[in-house]
Amino acid sequence: MEKIDLKLLKEIAELEGTPQGAYNIRKNGGAGGRACTEHIVIDTKTDKPGIDIRIAPGTQHESVHIPVIITETGLTELVYNDFFIGEDCDVDIIAGCGIHNTGCETSQHDGVHTFYVGKNSRVRYVERHYGEGEGSGARIMNPQTIVYLEEGASINMETTQIRGIDSTKRETKVVAGAGAEVVITEKLLTHGAQTAESDMEIILQGEDSSGRVISRSVAQDTSQQVFYPRMTGEARCFGHVQCDSIIMGNAKIKSIPAIIADSMEAQLIHEAAIGRIAGDQITKLMTLGLTEEEAEEKILEGFLQ
Repeated sequence: MEKIDLKLLKEIAELEGTPQGAYNIRKNGGAGGRACTEHIVIDTKTDKPGIDIRIAPGTQHESVHIPVIITETGLTELVYNDFFIGEDCDVDIIAGCGIHNTGCETSQHDGVHTFYVGKNSRVRYVERHYGEGEGSGARIMNPQTIVYLEEGASINMETTQIRGIDSTKRETKVVAGAGAEVVITEKLLTHGAQTAESDMEIILQGEDSSGRVISRSVAQDTSQQVFYPRMTGEARCFGHVQCDSIIMGNAKIKSIPAIIADSMEAQLIHEAAIGRIAGDQITKLMTLGLTEEEAEEKILEGFLQ
């Protein structure tokens, strides 16, 4: 692999090289490497760009990496990845996209990930977005994630975008069956003139299902963010939506959480807060020897952990 490829893989998937276990690396719209295991099979779709990932029932403590890297300016793609996860599994899925754009044209990756999670299975899904490059061309990512949880299944989803993406629109939809659990943690930092939108819908459809959304973001300079998380309870269930944002410079943030109860036994809570860094926090750290800039960075680092 080239040096740039290795750096992108490190940023988006914490990889030092070729992953262990099952993996599919997509580079500049083509194949960058693939491996299957006894329990995890990856096939190329025949009707549209993308892959099918099939995880056998009972698969325990295995992982699959599906990173995407783009190093060509002017490349735009739309990819469809479907995950079929059998019953009684416990697996990690590590995705993410890194764009290195040194040209003047837009580089863009749009991905649609659909998960079918079998009964009593547990999935941890990690997705990181990262952009870099000295070119004037934009770096754009628009991920769409759709999850169907069968009885007793769960997904713990972590999405992170810290720097380098000029524009992103994330769409997420999760439908939870009886006793299913969904936990989504979203971390975002925008700067310059970047824009970011997050449209999220969690449907607690089955009895005793539960959902939790934790969104933390920082908007700097003139960047703009919009969050629209919605939690719907259609049965006896519990749901909690929490959005916390730090605003800096001339940035703009809109946070519009919504909770919808279609059952008298649904218990739903939402919280939203937007504010600046407290001056006493910076002062306290400066008394420990940090500069104002270092204190500010330390606070942001802790907030987005």
